[in-house]
Amino acid sequence: MNTVTLASTPDEAAAATAAETYHTRLAGELAGRVAMLRQAAERDPGAAEDIRTGLVDFCERVLLPYFAAEETVLYPAAHQVTEARLLAESLISERGGILALVGALRAAPTASAAAAEARALEVLCGEHFAKDNDLVLPLLAGQPGLSLSAVVAGLRELCGPDLDAGDGGTVPEEDGERAGGCGGVCGCGGGGDEPEVPELDVRSVPHALRHATVFGALDSVRVGGGIVLVAHHDPLPLLAQIEQRSPGRFFVEYTERGPEVWRLVITHR
Repeated sequence: MNTVTLASTPDEAAAATAAETYHTRLAGELAGRVAMLRQAAERDPGAAEDIRTGLVDFCERVLLPYFAAEETVLYPAAHQVTEARLLAESLISERGGILALVGALRAAPTASAAAAEARALEVLCGEHFAKDNDLVLPLLAGQPGLSLSAVVAGLRELCGPDLDAGDGGTVPEEDGERAGGCGGVCGCGGGGDEPEVPELDVRSVPHALRHATVFGALDSVRVGGGIVLVAHHDPLPLLAQIEQRSPGRFFVEYTERGPEVWRLVITHR
């Protein structure tokens, strides 16, 4: 979506971008947590229980309150636009399905069942955010007499300053090395065997979701645990953002340094 083109004013474009960015962050963090749960369900059901508990907490503390805020602020505004009215009603109905999946995730009798419910939740939430971004926000941003800026301000009031937090840092991809390299978290000795920890291959993750997905995965890692991150380039900007977001919490060691694949073990210390 080109919000600059569709929006009626620069402020409306900025409001649409802020909402889209937050949706991307939520979708990415959810995806990272779900990826960790699915791997743990196959390899370590005991660890999967901890990850499931963290995922349910994330849903109840962050995800579901945001959907409730949308129903309070965003969709009533959409109801004022003829073209968006039925869409808003369908998105409100979708929230019921999301609530049901969170309940099923919480009550699932096994780790594998929890992983299946989590994957279904990830898919439904991704579709929900895509409709928000591609349909609802453009309709509101370009609507004369309706202030998307005011709507996003209402979301911000309900959800707090996290709505403006982006993906956890401000380091652009091409400037990672100049902006602090590995961010002080790297044990750059390289080599060595990788421990038995989950692998997160972000090469196929959409660029907009990539960093948030890693953050969600790392939020699932217990002290002493870690992940193997697989990337198609040296993720220096990401490492700098990890350090900005969680100073001193993670230790990084490279086990492969290109030219086509980079592999890093990120340990929660």
